[in-house]
Amino acid sequence: MTLLITGGCGFIGSELVRQAAVEGRDIVNIDALTYAASPASLASIDDYENYRFEQLDIRDAAKLGALFADVKPEAVIHLAAESHVDRSIDGAADFVTTNINGTFNLLEAARKYGAKFLHVSTDEVYGDLSEDDPAFTETTAYAPSSPYSASKAASDHLVRAWGRTYDLPVLITNCSNNYGPFQFPEKLIPVIILSCLFEKPIPVYGKGENIRDWLYVGDHVRALLNVLDGGALGETYNIGGNNERRNIDLVHTICAIMDAERPRSSGQYADLIDFVTDRPGHDRRYAVNAAKIKTELGWEPSTLGDQGFTATVRWYLDNRAWWEPLLSRNGVGKRLGLI
Repeated sequence: MTLLITGGCGFIGSELVRQAAVEGRDIVNIDALTYAASPASLASIDDYENYRFEQLDIRDAAKLGALFADVKPEAVIHLAAESHVDRSIDGAADFVTTNINGTFNLLEAARKYGAKFLHVSTDEVYGDLSEDDPAFTETTAYAPSSPYSASKAASDHLVRAWGRTYDLPVLITNCSNNYGPFQFPEKLIPVIILSCLFEKPIPVYGKGENIRDWLYVGDHVRALLNVLDGGALGETYNIGGNNERRNIDLVHTICAIMDAERPRSSGQYADLIDFVTDRPGHDRRYAVNAAKIKTELGWEPSTLGDQGFTATVRWYLDNRAWWEPLLSRNGVGKRLGLI
């Protein structure tokens, strides 16, 4: 099977490409190499004979069609997306053109060649929950809050429609918040770690009471491959980490790990916490019920508690050469107050 992966130079995508290539799958990775992409994340498999990279924007239907004609993939795992909520609030256009129009182009190309299509989405399409609400299930009604989540919700609907109308073999996954090595520096956990390293204020929206379910990226990718191989066509599978935390509690956890791994010369890293004005439409809580994927496919997260957070902190401490150049892209470091 030739497996085409979109967005394979991104955070989750690069983990997927690495795992799939090591398993011996024939991989074609397409990525537009926008600001959050890092080809360096795939240095460990660059010379694999079963791996091929093509720089391509999924918004370019003609080039996408030509690649499908050349590769004729049996399966597609679609991760390429604009995914940063704050950026979607500041400028929604790229989220609409990439997440909606780009998905349409891919569906049309996959339909021509009858490729199985696994669409990787987010739990944010479901909106938010109160602290007492039951977790999202696969049948929870959609209620997106941000331009980002609305664009992902639209792409989910397109995938389901192509499955029903054109009999395209489709699968959808909706995951909770991912974390782990190779995550772009503007995401929450890298921001905490790097703010500690640079001894800069650690920004926390509002009072930090928003709750997220944290999923280690390696566990997520293992789930995706399980769904690709054994998921029932036309079905949706929620993927969660069974690891809900208030944002402020997560910040304190990362700060405590940093205190143990690289102590400050004076004081503790938690002293750097800085509460800032909340962002518009900030969802209160996400929680994912992942019982379906456990029951049907035998998957459940293996990285629990603080284990993954500790591993992630250590990775960033040991891999400055990977993340430091990214701070100069599009003013990311300046925007985060790090440089």
